[in-house]
Amino acid sequence: MEARPPAIFVGDSPGLDFLNSIATPVDTAVDWIDDGEGFLSWLEQGQLVPRDVLRDMRTNALPGELDRVADQARSLREWFRGFVRQHKGNPLTVEALEELGPLNGLLERDETFSRIVRPPTAQGAFELQTIRRWRNPNALLLPIGEALAGLVCSQDFSHVKACEGPACTLLFADHTRGYTRRWCSMALCGNRAKQAAHRQRLKAHQH
Repeated sequence: MEARPPAIFVGDSPGLDFLNSIATPVDTAVDWIDDGEGFLSWLEQGQLVPRDVLRDMRTNALPGELDRVADQARSLREWFRGFVRQHKGNPLTVEALEELGPLNGLLERDETFSRIVRPPTAQGAFELQTIRRWRNPNALLLPIGEALAGLVCSQDFSHVKACEGPACTLLFADHTRGYTRRWCSMALCGNRAKQAAHRQRLKAHQH
């Protein structure tokens, strides 16, 4: 299989970055989580799962197990993309909660606990640390569930937008002053739009 380009993180929200794990950066669609190894690599690039956990999963997973989890991740992604596309541009209403049953179902599977630890930097102080039990590869879906829940609960959906690039599928949370962001990034679609506008002006000038 051809090597994938680095994953794209332009959503300004981990939940939207997950939806952007399938995209068309140039001409061909790339799915960063189209198999188990791709899924682990995407989780590592997004810093959603500690590296040592990913290493253990790679070593200990049964044949096909990681591919099946990647399959679940893609299903979750497409279901949640429908939710975001339906609700973006407007604040979420109470009615939207009924649609979030599958996400709550995923979050209910989480196994976390807290413990008191000494922080690496402070002298003599303690802090409460939350630890997740990574019992099997299915647990890799849990930080994604958290990221999606974080998007729903802390992001104003009025400012969730789709890139205006004609062929672009990327979504982002607009946190700019005045909420004027139009492109996934200037390097990708913003530059293309500028060049197209420039060509149009030249054409108009020539006539």
